[in-house]
Amino acid sequence: MKWTTIIDTNGQDQRVLDTVLKELILDHIHDMIFIMKVEEGPSFRYLYINESAKRYTSIQHGDMGRLLEEVVSFEMATDLQEKYTQLVQNGESVTYQDTFFHTNGSQVVNESILTPIKDGYGRVEYVVSITRDVTSSILEKKKLMKAKERYKSIIEHNLDAIFILDGQGIIKESNGAGCSLTGYSKENLVNMNIYDLFHSQNEKLLTESLMQTLMGTPSTIDYSLLLNEAGEEKITQLKLVPIVVKEKCDGCYIIVKDITKHHEQNEMIHYMALHDQLTGLWNRKALDDHVPIIIHNMEERGIELSLLYLDLDRFKFVNDTLGLKGGDRFLKKITERLVTLTNEECLLYRQGGDEFIFLLKNSGFEDTKTKAKEILALFIDPFTIDEQEFYISPSVGISRYPADGYDSNSLIQKAAQALFEVKEKGRAHYRFYQTHMKSSFPNYIIMEAHLRRAIEKGELYVHYQPQVNLATGTIDSFEALVRWNNRKFGFVSPAQFIPLAEETGLIHQIGEWVLEQVCIQLQKWRNKGYKTVRVAINISPKQFLQEQLVDTIDFYLSTYNLPASCIEIEITEGAMQDTQQTLKMLRKLKELGVYISVDDFGTGYSSLHYLKRFPIDILKIDQSFVKEIGLNQKDSAITTTIIHLAHSLGLEVIAEGVEREGQVDFLKQANCQKAQGYFFSKPICPKEIEQQQFVLM
Repeated sequence: MKWTTIIDTNGQDQRVLDTVLKELILDHIHDMIFIMKVEEGPSFRYLYINESAKRYTSIQHGDMGRLLEEVVSFEMATDLQEKYTQLVQNGESVTYQDTFFHTNGSQVVNESILTPIKDGYGRVEYVVSITRDVTSSILEKKKLMKAKERYKSIIEHNLDAIFILDGQGIIKESNGAGCSLTGYSKENLVNMNIYDLFHSQNEKLLTESLMQTLMGTPSTIDYSLLLNEAGEEKITQLKLVPIVVKEKCDGCYIIVKDITKHHEQNEMIHYMALHDQLTGLWNRKALDDHVPIIIHNMEERGIELSLLYLDLDRFKFVNDTLGLKGGDRFLKKITERLVTLTNEECLLYRQGGDEFIFLLKNSGFEDTKTKAKEILALFIDPFTIDEQEFYISPSVGISRYPADGYDSNSLIQKAAQALFEVKEKGRAHYRFYQTHMKSSFPNYIIMEAHLRRAIEKGELYVHYQPQVNLATGTIDSFEALVRWNNRKFGFVSPAQFIPLAEETGLIHQIGEWVLEQVCIQLQKWRNKGYKTVRVAINISPKQFLQEQLVDTIDFYLSTYNLPASCIEIEITEGAMQDTQQTLKMLRKLKELGVYISVDDFGTGYSSLHYLKRFPIDILKIDQSFVKEIGLNQKDSAITTTIIHLAHSLGLEVIAEGVEREGQVDFLKQANCQKAQGYFFSKPICPKEIEQQQFVLM
């Protein structure tokens, strides 16, 4: 039905519109409909409006037959006149949007379509305006656009590489991080197969994960080797997320995280935990880890194990002659010879100092004797240090599994008892453990008797080693070190009497004495105006386990009227094995207000776990790393890593055993806060500290 056949006279126009359009269509739709009669001018007369138009505008039925400018405001009439005139002149439909504010204050956007109705001569006789509220549609479009921009931002600005794959594993899109990780441009990545980016060893696992993800289930790959454009390997973690469109999987996202540096740090920490830093051999921790595994594997086959405990005879005289550095060089040369005997069945460990341990797997009694003779034979030829020949011999004690023990501690203890027999009866040979051997050493018994009366006789005293601020050169902290000058033994090394004190329980008495002496000295310094001084006190693992430790520290702080911040409690990694007890004790110490430091970091069971969980303030780098700075690339790298690790955890770093200017320069460059060692000062008495003006005013 055409308009030209319906509308032929004015009277009939109104009747047809009223009866057909109004009843059947126009009054039942939500859009606003206006029909305008085109007259000379042109001018436009309202012919019809539907119910929706009446509801949302001020135009009513009584306005029908009136001209446009008679019904609406001047501004609106002018605007509509222009659009209607354009339609009459062009004879083409016109679409436009306008915005106005509803009476309730909300903004409304309308979209109008003006359609011409022509007579038989092609002249525009009527204008039909259909107007609808498109506010919600526009808001939805804006919301969709914003969501799209957010999605794009998440992808593009993500620090991890993100690739969009189709169902065949072909890359369709990549973000900027994907380009940085792989070295390829976005253009080169498009249409590349995802398998081309990863090492062939990952193909099976990647295929399984892709299949799982493309079936709608996300998946992860914890370790995968990515090969960048330059052929470099990157260790990565992958997350694969399905792209679901209309409930169907349409490819997947693959998120690639570069964990190369994190992995390398963990590898280095793991290496540090299990290797002796001087010789590169396995350490005691590694021995304790390996023995149960080896024994478990051997039990199934009924094979024996031998442990050979090697100690160098009179090595103290080597150190006295060459000094500690020379002694370390000597140990390295000895290690080079010992390593020549190792293989898959013969493992070598450094127990500490001048002591080494061989583990012989699948070794019978006669095989063990042969190996012991081979060890002794390694020392027949002299060692040359600085063009000087040195002769040294080893003593070897041997224990056997299962006859002498079922774990590393038992086997080492029995081998040590056999070693003592060797030392007592001429040195430079080997001996198997036998049940009649003594379980204690006579010289230790004598030393214990003297140590028990050392405090009473005034033989113990405390020296203080300055800790220098490398940035300013100033000193406001020291480490307290206990010394023993005995009437029988003379000066006794702490390396000798501290283990004895721990073994006999005397460490508690000595530790409390040191704590009080430090508090007394701090009170004297504070009375003299040295307000900022802090002193670190070493706490042994056995002291650390005492429930009354915190109360004891608090007592002496109160007695000598000292702030807790002037005391630093220095613990070793060995004190941290019982995680729950350690955490409980450290929290109490922190509540008290003292500083907490970890001594000799890296020489024991170095674990990132306790650095993360425990309230530690200071990390001390062991001198075994520091002394090789600039001489050994690995030690330099390890030292730098420890410093950076500590800084990232918000810890202060103190380097021990600094003896050379080159070490100082290296530590400054690595941003190590403090250092102590003979380069600055040996441990000295309080009087010398005051004379040399080491203490800040």
